[in-house]
Amino acid sequence: MIQNKVSDFLAKKNLCYDRIDRFLMFRMYEKYKNQLLAKPIIQIIGTNGKGSTGRFLAQLLENIGYNVGHYTSPHIFDFKERFYKNKGIVCKEELEQTHEKLEKIFKEELNKLSYFEYATFLAAVLFRKCDYVIFEAGLGGEYDATSVFEKKMSIFTKIGFDHVQILGDSLEKIARTKLKVMSEKTLISSEQEEIVLEIAKKIANLKKVELIFSSKFEGKYKSLIQNYIQKYNLPLYLKHNLILALNAFEILASKEKIEPALAKLEKLSLKGRLEQLEPNLYIDVGHNVMAATALRDQFMGEKLILVYNSYQDKDVFKILKTLKPIIDTIKIYKYISIERKLMSDEIYNIANILGIKCEEFNFLEKQKKTLVFGSFALVENFLKEWSDKK
Repeated sequence: MIQNKVSDFLAKKNLCYDRIDRFLMFRMYEKYKNQLLAKPIIQIIGTNGKGSTGRFLAQLLENIGYNVGHYTSPHIFDFKERFYKNKGIVCKEELEQTHEKLEKIFKEELNKLSYFEYATFLAAVLFRKCDYVIFEAGLGGEYDATSVFEKKMSIFTKIGFDHVQILGDSLEKIARTKLKVMSEKTLISSEQEEIVLEIAKKIANLKKVELIFSSKFEGKYKSLIQNYIQKYNLPLYLKHNLILALNAFEILASKEKIEPALAKLEKLSLKGRLEQLEPNLYIDVGHNVMAATALRDQFMGEKLILVYNSYQDKDVFKILKTLKPIIDTIKIYKYISIERKLMSDEIYNIANILGIKCEEFNFLEKQKKTLVFGSFALVENFLKEWSDKK
């Protein structure tokens, strides 16, 4: 019988970043690193696109014969979704076995770890026999749990505004906090605000880092990429993340291996990234202005029903203002959120100011194009309800 040590441990933890000791992870790693035997990681940091960039890279590396572990967060339905290894999500039994290994290493000090710190150490032990280990940062930056490990490479996706209470109230502060942890070999998306690129250059110069800017592919590689994009009808932002992953793949493997890797590349195995569930129903796990901008660009010229809600620490006014050109009606999706308060009532006022029709969500209008947009928790609750009614 499979035990439930992992779920029992997680049940005692909360998910709020502002309630944890930001230096605990570093102290614990220094104390136990010789027993962890963790592989150097490929760390992916940024505001948006971390999960899909990492998963594209994992799938590409697998296609040329490597064993790859990919740690991402949060999850939609089940905690084990955070751990992808050897072409699939790990099973519960393997997570339980890894938890037991952590117990032997940390003993009673295991209980000191926060939810995300525990998950990160779990991934480090789970993936230590893999050829490549890819870690998606949580908040990203110098205090992130994933930043304690030795790095094989750093990858920076687009950097924008998010978690301003922790990372800083300006793009310059946020970028500096994230970019400080770049490793000796660093790839950064070229599609950044100029101030982000300038800070990256300065930090790279100070740390003597090999800083590589992402570039587009030409010739036969451009054709191969375009064929894949058309085959799976990739939205604009996933096109960008695929190209960033291919840049990373070229650095880690070689340009010549892109062709065989792309030839075997299947659909992105990651739920909730502008995923089309039905002809007129899309879901997207996004919660900041950058994500809203990507959706606006994708659906420009159309009018959609927006099924939406948000936590109070998000800039809902800017998000909805960004999405306004593509919104027909906002339908507020209400669900139980214990640790973080939702802005259900405030959204009505914001919609009124912006001149957008707003009402409570009751049912899907299948004849109208609908976008479910919000946190992983919102998408999880919506999908459970949608599945039950199918």
